Amino acid sequence: MGRGQIVAVLQVGGEFSTDDDGRMSYYGGEAHAMHVKSDWTFKMFKHEISSTLNNLKLDSYVFKYFLPRNDKTLISISNDKDLRRMVDFHAESETTYIYVMKKADNRLKSLIPVSGTPAGSALVVATPDGYKRQKICASWENAITGVGQVFEGSKEFRDALHKYAIAHRFHYRFVKNDSSRVTAECTDEGCAWRIHASKSHAKEFAIKKVSGTHTCESETIKSHRLASQKWVASVIKEKIRDSPNYRPRDIANDLHREYGLSLNYSQAWRGKAIAQKELYSSHEEACNQLPWFCQRIVETNPGSVATLEALEDSKFRFFVAFHASLHGFEHGCRPLLFLDVISVRSNKHWKLLAATSVDGEGDIFPVALSVVDDESQENWHWFLEQLKASLPALGEVTFISNGKNGLWDKVSLLFPNSHHGYHVNYFVEEYKKQLDDSWSEEVKDTMVEHLKKAIYSCKVDEFNQYVELIKAESDKLAEWLLETKPERWSDAFFKGSRLGQYTCNVSETIAEWIPSRYELSVVQLVDTIRCNLMEMMYTRRESSNAWAEVLTPSANQKLQEQMNKALTLNVVCSTGNDGNSHVFEVCDDSVNVVNINTWECTCRKWQLSGIPCSHAIAVFDRTERCPLDYCDKCFTTEYYRLTYAMSINPIPDVLVPTVAGDLSHGAALHLSPILTRRQVGRPKEKPADPRIAIKRAVRCSRCKGYGHNKATCKVPITA
Repeated sequence: MGRGQIVAVLQVGGEFSTDDDGRMSYYGGEAHAMHVKSDWTFKMFKHEISSTLNNLKLDSYVFKYFLPRNDKTLISISNDKDLRRMVDFHAESETTYIYVMKKADNRLKSLIPVSGTPAGSALVVATPDGYKRQKICASWENAITGVGQVFEGSKEFRDALHKYAIAHRFHYRFVKNDSSRVTAECTDEGCAWRIHASKSHAKEFAIKKVSGTHTCESETIKSHRLASQKWVASVIKEKIRDSPNYRPRDIANDLHREYGLSLNYSQAWRGKAIAQKELYSSHEEACNQLPWFCQRIVETNPGSVATLEALEDSKFRFFVAFHASLHGFEHGCRPLLFLDVISVRSNKHWKLLAATSVDGEGDIFPVALSVVDDESQENWHWFLEQLKASLPALGEVTFISNGKNGLWDKVSLLFPNSHHGYHVNYFVEEYKKQLDDSWSEEVKDTMVEHLKKAIYSCKVDEFNQYVELIKAESDKLAEWLLETKPERWSDAFFKGSRLGQYTCNVSETIAEWIPSRYELSVVQLVDTIRCNLMEMMYTRRESSNAWAEVLTPSANQKLQEQMNKALTLNVVCSTGNDGNSHVFEVCDDSVNVVNINTWECTCRKWQLSGIPCSHAIAVFDRTERCPLDYCDKCFTTEYYRLTYAMSINPIPDVLVPTVAGDLSHGAALHLSPILTRRQVGRPKEKPADPRIAIKRAVRCSRCKGYGHNKATCKVPITA
């Protein structure tokens, strides 16, 4: 296989099954072959798949693959980085299998029709589930065998009767129905079928009498009486667990195809609601699980920190930091922590407080998080206390936040040796609020651009230049800007070490991890994040194993850009008197002084980014030194691998409730859920992409101006 591309086998329309040892097997469906090149974007990748599969529309599909020698975990492909990693992982493989799966059916067993298949030929999957309807009928036809059949109780008999009625496609009604006896008869007037079961002297629940045979079977049961809400919930529960976005319309279609039952939309929706309620335990039960969950986190991930604190009014605070995250931050990440609050769309009465770092590639690295009821000063103070206790050997670190809720004071109090600056995105948004509404969009964009250049200015002179430009337009805006303390947001004054990282998108990332269609308990919420963290760390660790350079790919690219710039620079002389001086002057548009010993340049780009600037590289070329030796260690491949050296272990029994008496540290702790009042009626869901009305601009046909027409034009007519 040529360098930079792999052969991919697209698997569509089949199913996965899991063996006892956790290995996953794929069978059935269709297979297509294609090439995947390393320089492709994710968009190009999707386009090639679409053309290979007869122009299949891929908006509702996802793409997954197995890592080499690992058939237990499916890895997702959702962006350019994921695609490049897949090509790198399989560079030595002859073929790579890519599974095209529908989002709604992205579960262990899924049947995906292939768009473009001729109408006369159905996609045949040679699997046991392919004949699910036939198998159900074959097994449920004998759910009731006759007189003398014994059941554990009346409930088990009613369940068997229900299956029997579905298999034989008839309706029944109860004549008598209690815990000791059940009598049912067919609802068809011309059918004499009747059954009676009751407790015997041996306290066994057995069938005592069956009268008549059925003469009323129909091909399809059009009534909804057999498809009760609870029965529908029991059938679709496992599908809901694997595919939370399972739509009521799909539920109705599946039940019609597999069971011969016809449901309308509202019946399927109610069944789904009951299944979700049964799957995702109540808040009270989940909150009572928190002490057990803390204990299980520490047991399965030794070295982790999990703290639970009960408050008044049935409130609580929950903090967790996994050992793999703490180790990765201390040994490989940049000395940088972003403090963010994350709103959980499906759990509006909870907030997530997060401390997030950045690795050598510029990707987010969550270190710790806390579940609280609101973003208050007390909760932030408690979170920072737990963070400090989790990182006892924390050295000089830079915090980035929005500064709200007393964070300026809290951080300096608990971390006196740290630096604290503004999150650039938040600061820019606050700046936009100060802009004059009477300004045109062009002027506003220019003012925002001046601010960004002031933020990234390395020298005080550059900063003052852009502030003067802002002041020339508005004295009030320039005054507000200086009152916000430039030492908290401008590189010209900031004392901390951001190493070129000004923003962090952890809120968007974690929000994507958390399902928005239903409400999770705290235990399920945290465990969902843990699962995604576990996959993220594993994927990045495997990706870094293919790197052969000293620096990470992104850092190596930045260094190469500076090396290209250094080719045109001239090292004038050494400013020292002896020949061993480490201070040099470099000329471009101005004269910059480089000190090799202190890793400093008067342009300040080296100090701010952690990557040698072009002036320093010119000196290295002159003195025959290697630029790689003068890059910050967090940008090296070695430190990147240390970041992801540890793994987060699963908590297999996370949904199993535990008796409070078994807890050594939380036996007396009893928590209640945060009570919220449910709104009347069905919950309203906002559309993902609200419609935007775009109005056509009115243009005058006489003066060609905008905002008026010919009748209202006030421009004087010229002769």
